[in-house]
Amino acid sequence: MTTTNLTRLTDRLDGQRLFPGDDGYDSARAVWNAMVDRRPRLIVRCSSVADVVTAIRAARELDLEIGVRCGGHSVLGLCVPEDGLMIDLTPMGGVRVDPEKRRAWVQGGALLGDLDIAAQEHGFATTAGNVSHTGVGGLTLGGGMGWLAREYGLSCDNVVSYEVVTAAGDVVRASRDEHPDLFWGLRGGGGNFGIVTEFEFQLHEVGTRTLVAEYDFPIDRTAAAMRAWRDLSASAPRAATFNAAVGPDTAMLGFVWVGDPEEGGKLLASMGALGTPVAERVGEMSYLDLQTREDSIEGYTYRRYWKGHLLPELSDAAIEALVGRAGQTDLLPGLSLQAYGGAISEVPEDDSAFGNRGTQFEYIAAAKWDDPDQDVDRMAVARRCAAELDPFASGVYVNVLSDDGASGVRRAYSPDKFERLTVLKDTYDPDNVFHLNQNIQPSE
Repeated sequence: MTTTNLTRLTDRLDGQRLFPGDDGYDSARAVWNAMVDRRPRLIVRCSSVADVVTAIRAARELDLEIGVRCGGHSVLGLCVPEDGLMIDLTPMGGVRVDPEKRRAWVQGGALLGDLDIAAQEHGFATTAGNVSHTGVGGLTLGGGMGWLAREYGLSCDNVVSYEVVTAAGDVVRASRDEHPDLFWGLRGGGGNFGIVTEFEFQLHEVGTRTLVAEYDFPIDRTAAAMRAWRDLSASAPRAATFNAAVGPDTAMLGFVWVGDPEEGGKLLASMGALGTPVAERVGEMSYLDLQTREDSIEGYTYRRYWKGHLLPELSDAAIEALVGRAGQTDLLPGLSLQAYGGAISEVPEDDSAFGNRGTQFEYIAAAKWDDPDQDVDRMAVARRCAAELDPFASGVYVNVLSDDGASGVRRAYSPDKFERLTVLKDTYDPDNVFHLNQNIQPSE
């Protein structure tokens, strides 16, 4: 296959073509996990829906693997196909907000920060993740957990419609009224059924202020404090999302409140049930500051690996397993918990592809490091930490899957949902053109 063939098939692009050696090629293929160093044969930086159609048809004609890039946050770097065609949506990053209709129209290459900034100009927001340079597309298609989810549902629960380019190169709109089967699958089924070039989101009036409360405990007192923290979470108002982070020597237990900090402050007295912390940080911050506070931590320079679980309850035994791994090695990954419940659990289980809505907490063992010589050891420790929680898990959030393979994808969905997703794959992508994802394979 020659560059001439690729040039011929993509010579009417509105956007940019990047071949190996071109200026910008290396920066375009760099992703959030520094372990990923693959070289596509061509990167198409799409500026329009027509570019996406052209790129899909060119890749299919030349039998090239397709990777789809937005934020580049897949821990496996699935958007970067070795010797394939990378469809880079990042030039399509526009966000349009209608404050009267409380709607946001978000292009497929937009980042969470783009959506947050545009919506916050009017005091609005919709559920988004915790790192602003995450892609709206990848987050939402897998479900989309964030600080607003207990109040307003997951990101996918707030999508009104999708504009999608299918594997056949057709442009369709999916909503409850148009292609409702596809609408169901796009809400939690990942990037299996097409490339979303626009999301229409429902917005909510959340204001611009938040309250963050964090309390640090030494590891030898963490289990008792976490039991009290868990019990408080069960009865917390929906505006509060309880979260925890366990390190080698200390653990942080606290909550994030989105809305009037004075209302959130009413929870502070109850946190005394956790015991006496060795340090605490309680303060108000803007919603935009909340949404960007982890950005420097989650930069693009680290090597990364993670494992996760969805926990239907956080039993005493699960707490002991989680805390017991801390302090055993200096290679310990970051161990975190974030509360579900509220509006997430009230969406009927069969309303969307996203599963395990009865989850109480999401658990992640996330390792990051910069020395390639530590790759094997870091990943092994993360696996062992997650394995300690296996007996207490009911499934996994599809956006947290790493190298789990087909068995991991099946953990993300009930058997009935997996069967329904397979039928959907047969309908919209029977040749499995979009397989560089947490893949739902067609039946044949």
